[in-house]
Amino acid sequence: MVKAYCVKCKKKGQKMNDPAINQTAKGGFMAKGKCPDCSTTMCAMMSKDNAEKAVKDGAKKSY
Repeated sequence: MVKAYCVKCKKKGQKMNDPAINQTAKGGFMAKGKCPDCSTTMCAMMSKDNAEKAVKDGAKKSY
């Protein structure tokens, strides 16, 4: 389960629908998914450990 802030809804800690873990050009990790309320694309930066944990919990690995 990946949580992020929705810029459109202004809600903190929203669970992402269909999260995908990506690796940035500089080597960091981020999760991209959809807001469950308004379907806006959400993004959350995370550490390598949290990215691996999210993949283990069911997030799609995109790197």
